[in-house]
Amino acid sequence: MKPREILPQSAAIVACAARIDGATDVAELAACARQAQALVAALHREQAGAALVSTALSRLNDAVTERVLMLLADRFRLPAARWCWLALGSEGRMEQTLTTDQDNGLVFSAADDGEARDLRELFLPFTRAVNQALAECGFPLCDGEVMAGNPRWCLSIAEWQTNFGAWVRTPEPEALLNAAIFFDFRALAGDAALAREMRAGLGELTRGNAIFLRMMTVNALAAPPPLGRLRDFAVEPAAGGSIDLKKFGSRIFVDAARILALGAGFAETGTVDRLRAVAGAGLISADDAEAWVRAFHAVQDVRFAAQAAAEGMPGNLVDPARLNDFHRRVLLEALRQARTVQRLLRSRYQIET
Repeated sequence: MKPREILPQSAAIVACAARIDGATDVAELAACARQAQALVAALHREQAGAALVSTALSRLNDAVTERVLMLLADRFRLPAARWCWLALGSEGRMEQTLTTDQDNGLVFSAADDGEARDLRELFLPFTRAVNQALAECGFPLCDGEVMAGNPRWCLSIAEWQTNFGAWVRTPEPEALLNAAIFFDFRALAGDAALAREMRAGLGELTRGNAIFLRMMTVNALAAPPPLGRLRDFAVEPAAGGSIDLKKFGSRIFVDAARILALGAGFAETGTVDRLRAVAGAGLISADDAEAWVRAFHAVQDVRFAAQAAAEGMPGNLVDPARLNDFHRRVLLEALRQARTVQRLLRSRYQIET
């Protein structure tokens, strides 16, 4: 795409970000968030590419959250303790699409367990108000309550590290699910040093931890790419001919990148950054990494297209029969790359077929 073709939309996005930064109440931020969704959908229609579209959306969503935090912090008597708002899941990876709910947490400093309990009670009215304000801005409350307003995820740094240690040492199904969400954390607002300390501690826990990484891999391999034996898609009749491109597409690359990065103790959270960091360390080939990056972006692009075209609440289901020939071929090749990624994991962690 030529620069002048994307310039009008880019200028509108910059203007939207400025409006977010100057918003004086939640109602105005809600209007900004709706505008941001429309602008990003338009950016996708201009064929800007999934990487740029997802980054633009994530940045705008970050800006809305930061402004909500700033507005509400003035209304609450927050304790004199260091704190950091954590973005989790796809927001933590900066890989949000047009369909997203809230995944967030809070970390704060505390001298001991008793102080942590007292501080949590002081922070919770604030974090719950932020969650509610974000819901008013179009980010639905998380069905699984993975939000800072849940006492389970409003924790001191020591409490977060205790949780991380328990999940890594005892990788049961719930622990593996938690790891897939919470290990993709990113500092969004507040004292980022707290998040850096958490990341360093997590790296020490996961680096070279063969048992934990193997269990993460077993979990990841439970969602194979929907490919048939005769060069076509394999769809379940119960799905009505559609494929969930989050569960059986992009998630495959996300999971693989997470496993490889955690095993090396890297601090990156984004899927592309993780793959390239792992390649830079010589743990996978640079050619493979770039092929998987392109495949990941191709899947994301099809997801964006389906969501932008959806009426009502957009989702992640795509009917391959409704794709044009070009997009069918691109998606097939992307899913073949997903299969290659899973083969590498299966071989590396000696998991039988």
